[in-house]
Amino acid sequence: QVQLVESGGGLVQAGGSLRLSCAASGSRFSINAMNWYRQAPGKQRELVATIASGGNTNYADSVKGRFTISKDNAKNTVYLQMNSLKPEDTAVYYCRVSMTSGYLYWGQGTQVTVSS
Repeated sequence: QVQLVESGGGLVQAGGSLRLSCAASGSRFSINAMNWYRQAPGKQRELVATIASGGNTNYADSVKGRFTISKDNAKNTVYLQMNSLKPEDTAVYYCRVSMTSGYLYWGQGTQVTVSS
């Protein structure tokens, strides 16, 4: 059973920065891809960023140029550096890990609030 522990959320003013972390542990399988999703109140959960096992990255158009996803393979940790934050970035952010076993695991979510 994989456990994901997220950290780094909080309250920040518009234009500020935050870095989210998600550490995975507990699996004998390798990680295939890692994603960050977010869900704002009253809205569907949306994919924000993806990093594949080989390091390729993809971003939602709304965060391109402002957010950067990265990972530390030795620590099984994925990061989301969020710069130039906007009030519309306010949401609960979730990490998701895809294992080579085919299973998917979700983090518990961390609140990001951007004030105007």
